[in-house]
Amino acid sequence: MATTSPSARKRKKPRAGTPPQQAKRPDTKATAPTWHIDPEALSALQAEFMQRFQAQLNQQMSGAAPELGNDRRFAAEAWQKQPLFGWQVAWYRFHSEFLQRSAALVQSDERTQDRLRFAVQQWVDAVSPANFLATNPDAQQRMIETQGESLRQGIQNLLNDLQQGRISQTPADAFEVGRNVCTTPGTVIYQNELVQLIQYQPGTPSVGERPLLIIPPAINKYYILDLQPSNSFIGHAVAEGHTVFVVSWRNIQDPGCTLGWDDYLQKGIVDPIHVVQAISGQPTINLLGFCIGGTLLCTALAALAAKGEKPAASLTLLTTLLDSTHPGVLGIFIDEMQLALREGTIGQRGIMPGKDLALTFNFLRPNELVWNYVVGNYLKGETPPPFDLLYWNSDSTNLAGPMFCTYLRHLYLQNELVQPGVFQSLGEAIDLRRIDVPTYVLCAREDHIVPWQGGYESAQALGGKPRFVLAASGHIAGVVNPPAKQKRSYATGPDIAGLTPEQWQAQGEEHAGSWWPDWYQWLESYQGKAVPAPTAPGSAQYPPIEPAPGRYVKERI
Repeated sequence: MATTSPSARKRKKPRAGTPPQQAKRPDTKATAPTWHIDPEALSALQAEFMQRFQAQLNQQMSGAAPELGNDRRFAAEAWQKQPLFGWQVAWYRFHSEFLQRSAALVQSDERTQDRLRFAVQQWVDAVSPANFLATNPDAQQRMIETQGESLRQGIQNLLNDLQQGRISQTPADAFEVGRNVCTTPGTVIYQNELVQLIQYQPGTPSVGERPLLIIPPAINKYYILDLQPSNSFIGHAVAEGHTVFVVSWRNIQDPGCTLGWDDYLQKGIVDPIHVVQAISGQPTINLLGFCIGGTLLCTALAALAAKGEKPAASLTLLTTLLDSTHPGVLGIFIDEMQLALREGTIGQRGIMPGKDLALTFNFLRPNELVWNYVVGNYLKGETPPPFDLLYWNSDSTNLAGPMFCTYLRHLYLQNELVQPGVFQSLGEAIDLRRIDVPTYVLCAREDHIVPWQGGYESAQALGGKPRFVLAASGHIAGVVNPPAKQKRSYATGPDIAGLTPEQWQAQGEEHAGSWWPDWYQWLESYQGKAVPAPTAPGSAQYPPIEPAPGRYVKERI
């Protein structure tokens, strides 16, 4: 049964003796920003511009070689061999630098400054000479070598992408869910209108008596954690002796969808928890939430704790934002005006298109996820190589509009989740301090979606003493890093209580390789005693429905 949106219910007062934490985010009312530029700083920058402009012009006129730097957009030999194109790059870099420094002179509120920097960076990346056939000698050389075939194929690639509504980052037919990605053996043993619950086939003769339930992000499909056997987080967890269950979120297709935040909590978190408890016979289980899956999971656990129910033996959070004081670059997209527009269109019913979300995420890293493919696919007529992660990245997921709007307003814009007693879910006032179970918190150093400092502050909002670990790389590569590849690194450090993110980082210790073994070792204490592995999935109450990966994950936009 659908539950009432938190925004539609009367606010409850905080518990006696527990003053609400004050909101740390700036005022979110739609007021015009004020800004100014220091005239002296601007004059100094203009003087430097003219001085360096003349010096660079003199250098070019003298016949000297241009400085191209180590930007891989201009690494091809064609840029180096032809001075005209090399100087084109040098002038592009020169003007880009001063444009960005000019934007940095603007003094305003933090949100306005972030937006200005983002807009300027987008412009700088878009006008790169590498992005246009007339100014890209590498693409021109390929056109000559192929006698125009690369140009013909590039136009065909562009027409194909226009038809499918997105830039191809990997061949669409290179992968198929259930065939060569998302192949860990398992069975769907429960489903409702929003999720399927998958139980995976044991990988060892005995397992820990407490199972592991994984809540992936509802904003993407779960098989980011089950790409191929060599890099499947789920497959590795099974091989380590865990009985693993995973929630597979449905790709919402109904344009009249009315599912709200509480529906996602009840149908996507609470109900699967109760099913796993019933199948395993364990009153407490190990829980893992990834990204917004962790946000949903923590909200549900706090609501259950308020009802006197504590189902978690341990909690793992991967790149999860609970405290949106520092939301990173995504914060520039969310303000009162933008949110009011969304609420007016999909706040009561409808869907948030997955393609819109995917496009936004791609433009957070435009050179790697947009312009790189514009150059390769269209200017050079190339076909991008098969890459399982990018195939997953293109497999977008729609969200229920009411749920999405509640998340943006109450958790992102107004930062209510870390204000004890302010946010309401499942009929309870949420207080994250009630989650006082052993917790493992992983963030990624170069995460552009959940800045690691925001994840660190989020961990401090929980009860207990979380173990904080900082992985190298970004939001996905920092998480999906199997030990066998011996890539990247991770840092561990002291108790986070009373330390700022920078203080913790200064005291941290770096370790080579994957964080997975560190997590396995930590989780071992909460597996319970070893018991024979289940001989069949599900139970009499929850019989098998269909083989993994199930129908829901295969539904495409």
